[in-house]
Amino acid sequence: MNNQVVIVGSGLAGYAVARELRKLDKEIPIMMLSADHGGFYSKPMLSNALSLGKTPASLINSDATQMASQLKISIRPYCRVITIDQSRNTLTLTNGEEISYAQLVLALGADQVRLPLQGNGVAEVLTINDVDDYRIFRDALQGNRKVSIIGAGLIGCEFANDLASAGYHVEVIDISPQPLGRLLPPEAGVFIRQRLQAVGVTFHLNTTVQAIDQVEKKIRLALTSSELIESDLVLSSIGLRPRTQLADAASIPINRGIVVNRFLQTKFPNIFALGDCAEVDGHVLPFVMPIMHAGRALAATLAGTPTQVHYPAMPVVIKTPACPTVVSPPDFSVKGEWHVEADENGVKALYRDDADNLLGFALLGEAIKEKNDLTPKLPAVLP
Repeated sequence: MNNQVVIVGSGLAGYAVARELRKLDKEIPIMMLSADHGGFYSKPMLSNALSLGKTPASLINSDATQMASQLKISIRPYCRVITIDQSRNTLTLTNGEEISYAQLVLALGADQVRLPLQGNGVAEVLTINDVDDYRIFRDALQGNRKVSIIGAGLIGCEFANDLASAGYHVEVIDISPQPLGRLLPPEAGVFIRQRLQAVGVTFHLNTTVQAIDQVEKKIRLALTSSELIESDLVLSSIGLRPRTQLADAASIPINRGIVVNRFLQTKFPNIFALGDCAEVDGHVLPFVMPIMHAGRALAATLAGTPTQVHYPAMPVVIKTPACPTVVSPPDFSVKGEWHVEADENGVKALYRDDADNLLGFALLGEAIKEKNDLTPKLPAVLP
């Protein structure tokens, strides 16, 4: 087993590497260490599972035993790594067991960011970061109708649309003046806000939550705008923070994520990282398509053919059926401006530089039909 590849993490990134590596090498030993059940499921489906009638169990495509059989790998569920000894090429688990590796892949994912809030109801705030969180949330919804969501970003808007479509009363709070404030120009922000309001979502913008208190059976949110909102449940969805603690403790450089080069390689030649936990050549991209590209490139490297990852333009489809939306965020460090065409049916927003080169776009409503025509005109994220 002295050539064993150990993958820490059983999310999309971990399984992408395992699947692609097994295609290239039928014999190399692969061990996956999973902090949870180790089953394979599509994490992006969590934010639209409710209106589709998906139960937590039905979201899991294959359990750990099935995945191990399919990929001919060893999977250790409910197995947490507490230290990496890069000088000895070993991992230590919570039970004291040591596992050796020849090549180590960190696919650790990210945690939901939590606001530092006041009040005796803070512990009641829920987050959804995996299928187990979704199960807790689904159970908590039983007998309740009103949900407040902190955060009007991509995931917050997806959950708001999903809950409203399932018949819940939804209040969304965000410090920005519009939904998807980091992704859309103002005209597009107004459009998606109106479409979501039309299906029952109420927005509280330009404000944030100051305190959360349990008041009898309700949860009361006090906003900095002096508004008070009473809800049955509160869901926080304000962003992700890459899991870097394990790497940092092992003297693996971190910045916004675990720092890796175009080969997905850390400072240590046989330790790699990808997915939500990784910062690839300065980019942190917690989306499906970058993970798939990274998985294929890293698998080739692990199989003996060093391969740099390349990221083409990768538009992100936002799952808000009330307002179909596709965004390819531009690099705002490059000087440019939005050019917006809007009517009652949609918004087409193109971000162009001074030489009229297309750097990004936001398409809403009927304008999403132009995605396939516009995408080839975009620059690659990592050429």
